[in-house]
Amino acid sequence: MVENVRLIDGTSSKRAALGTLYLTATHVIFVENESDARKETWVLHSQISSVEKQATTATGCPLLIRCKNFQNIQFIMPQERDCHDVYISLIRLARPVKYEELYCFSFNPKLNKEEREQGWKLISLKEEYHRMGVPNNYWQLSDVNRDYRVCDSYPTEMYVPKSATAHIIVGSSKFRSRRRFPALSYYYKTNNASICRSSQPLSGFSARCLEDEQMLQSIRKANPGSDFIYVVDTRPKLNAMANRAAGKGYENEDNYSNIKFQFIGIENIHVMRSSLQKMLEVCELRSPSMNDFLWGLENSGWLKHIKAIMDAGIFIAKAVAEEGVSVLVHCSDGWDRTSQVCSVASLLLDPFYRTMKGFMVLIDKDWVSFGHKFNHRYGNLDGDPKEISPVIDQFIECVWQLMEQFPCAFEFNERFLIHIQHHIYSCQFGNFLCNNQKERRELKIHERTYSLWAHLWKNRADYMNPLYREDHNRTLNPQSAPWHFVYKFWSGMYNRFEKGLHPRQSVTEYLMAVKEETQQLEEEMAVLEERLAKLTKVRLNNGEMTQQENGINELQLSTSNDSIANTPQDYIGNLKSFPSRSTSQGDEEDSALILTQDNVKSSDPDLSANSDQESGVEDMSCRSPSGGSCLPSEDSTKDRDSDEAVCLTV
Repeated sequence: MVENVRLIDGTSSKRAALGTLYLTATHVIFVENESDARKETWVLHSQISSVEKQATTATGCPLLIRCKNFQNIQFIMPQERDCHDVYISLIRLARPVKYEELYCFSFNPKLNKEEREQGWKLISLKEEYHRMGVPNNYWQLSDVNRDYRVCDSYPTEMYVPKSATAHIIVGSSKFRSRRRFPALSYYYKTNNASICRSSQPLSGFSARCLEDEQMLQSIRKANPGSDFIYVVDTRPKLNAMANRAAGKGYENEDNYSNIKFQFIGIENIHVMRSSLQKMLEVCELRSPSMNDFLWGLENSGWLKHIKAIMDAGIFIAKAVAEEGVSVLVHCSDGWDRTSQVCSVASLLLDPFYRTMKGFMVLIDKDWVSFGHKFNHRYGNLDGDPKEISPVIDQFIECVWQLMEQFPCAFEFNERFLIHIQHHIYSCQFGNFLCNNQKERRELKIHERTYSLWAHLWKNRADYMNPLYREDHNRTLNPQSAPWHFVYKFWSGMYNRFEKGLHPRQSVTEYLMAVKEETQQLEEEMAVLEERLAKLTKVRLNNGEMTQQENGINELQLSTSNDSIANTPQDYIGNLKSFPSRSTSQGDEEDSALILTQDNVKSSDPDLSANSDQESGVEDMSCRSPSGGSCLPSEDSTKDRDSDEAVCLTV
């Protein structure tokens, strides 16, 4: 604990807050001193990207913390010794050496064992492949990798062409980097075309493998509608040629019959890491001019890399859907660029992956199951910093770019993507731990941690896209030419902590709030109309009773006075003698206020108080999608075991 610490939020213009700094086993916690606010800022150790101890000034000793969710926080401590102690502690806490030190192994959402197991069963890849239409006459489930004896970074069960024997599969694996042989990623049952994935062949300048050639031939035979397959190498051609000198490389079209080769040109993890760093430097500029911002963004090359990934996905989707041709995709080892491209292509082809549950399935299939190295790429444990790269971040941004082009095609909203990205780094749930299925099973992740998918699914109302149309189920064909200006800077991700850069609530959030508010009002209207109908019925019944009693009185008056039928004016003096209905009689609904349509429209004082007098549109700036309180923001009050585990402010 360090007292009299000042917190400076790099994205806020507010004055520094004075408070106390606490270090726990999982979080950095800053508690402000002001008694009327007592705000708390929570930062997960696993979200810390770097800690920088800066030069001491007259005001104290600054400590700058950069987070993986793109938030920067600076603490200024009065004593240099305290600052040094906190710095040393954070360096150690932010770089655990064992998986058991990660937050997910101590996180407790208060669910019992059965609920935890059900959470992990929410997504089933077995059901997903059945949904695709396999196994069938062309594809079969193979257990050749049982006990990971062929490839330790692949799952134990995969779908392969029916004509591919175990001998062919094993032989092909020996000719592929990391023994990652071709396997099915997506089956397009409309025309039997498929997307398969693997690693690069160990071809060098002249090596060849009969079993590998037979494996690719088997993939072609599994699609009787085409006489060739595309082999897509996602690397720049120069990089692939350089790998030849190391005994690796790419397929020689002279050795493989009936293939067409295609280079895409997605850069490696080191270029991507550098590109992100350059873009974040632009984001941190204080009041940049438009020219400086655009120049910096262009110089980073970030959007150029996003476009390269999108172009690869578009090419594969068109090959499958329009040409009816199967595609084999690989990069170097088949776990970074291959995952990006296969998942983007699948998303374009299949509307199921554009639903909330379908997107979870897609990530489990093409990223988690096929051995994307989450630990190495996102720095869960202390390791080589050169292995870190924003690979899945780029895929998530590709999805957002597609959502901007096709706002009605996705069931989920931007917040859904941001929360997934957040939890990839938070290590609060067990989904994204380790580098492959084998490591996860050895750690017994399902028995010791909780699933993020169950948590997101439970709160799915927060992630619904109000513009989504279920009939928008066609294959997406996005614009990608530069002159369409379709690729945008994602401020909602990279500047989401910037208080003054963009509105605190997006247009879709406003629409969600309006939609839910409208639904609530419609439900209230239905209740009031039902009550009105009951009251009207009661009044009609009372009117019939009154008419009957009036008839009796008329008969009595006529008999006793021996007079003719009276005019209405004759009854004026006799109104007090008419039977009246007491408030205690009949249904309790009788005492309710009878509202006309005009009454209903203006009966809610909150709506009239919060409405725009000119437009008639309710002011939703401080109404949540569920009504009442303010929408959740990065400054919301949070529990230490809550969804926002990286930086939570109350």
